[in-house]
Amino acid sequence: MSDPFSLASDYERVASAIAFMQSHSPQQLDLAAMAGHVQFSEEYCQQLFTRWAGVSPQHFMPLLTVASTKQRLLNTQSWLAAILDADSLSPHRPQGSYVRLEAMTPADYRSGGSGMEIAYGLHATRFGPALIAQTAQGICNLQFCASDHLIQAVGQLQQQWPQAKFTQHPELTQSVADRLNQALMTESPQPPLTVLVKGTNFQIQVWRALLTLPLGSLLTYQDIANRIAKPKAARAVGTAIGANPVGYLIPCHRVIRATGEIGGYRWGPLRKTVMLGWEAAQCQEEV
Repeated sequence: MSDPFSLASDYERVASAIAFMQSHSPQQLDLAAMAGHVQFSEEYCQQLFTRWAGVSPQHFMPLLTVASTKQRLLNTQSWLAAILDADSLSPHRPQGSYVRLEAMTPADYRSGGSGMEIAYGLHATRFGPALIAQTAQGICNLQFCASDHLIQAVGQLQQQWPQAKFTQHPELTQSVADRLNQALMTESPQPPLTVLVKGTNFQIQVWRALLTLPLGSLLTYQDIANRIAKPKAARAVGTAIGANPVGYLIPCHRVIRATGEIGGYRWGPLRKTVMLGWEAAQCQEEV
């Protein structure tokens, strides 16, 4: 497994390079210009992208274009139209093969987490530092969070669960970070990660629909509304996606605008772009 701290520092450099890519037209982009922006040699940029994404910058750049995301969107929509079995949507298994969603009971919801113990830790991940919180029943929160915002993020979590007991226990949550650093995929079968969420019935419907999406796939907000048989609720779907408490594991980043534009993201549109670029790089032959 790659060193997570190396992955985290690589993320910052890659994100900076990708932000530069986004601010220039494809005709203006070349390796020398990007390397100059991040103040590294061209050779180091080659090594950085190959280590982090598995492909060179020259292969990565085209994956970020609107044309590329629109094509992936069309591919996913074609899969959904042609194949009823979600496991066959792509050579990659749906997120639900790696993540199992459990809804909080109404009693626990009303009690504010009374009697619950929540362990949390801040971890270096492939997509930046992340606060991960876990109960005995499952992962209740995963949010991307800079280390200097940890106290604020934990405080917000405590407001959501005012009666729960919180303990900083990164040794317990490290295994979740390890799976995230491998983008959930493992060489040998492992039990799925369980996420424990509280939300309305509608929100949980949306989050469950997201778990049918495999790595590398994309859908629109309208597509998700159609999948939950509420075709007029695309705007409400967007709100539910924005309320997702468990980043990446519930893959709200795989929902984009119908135009092919990435759109907003709770943890920043640049992070969403980086995530989708990385996923596309893993699935180039398929997408």
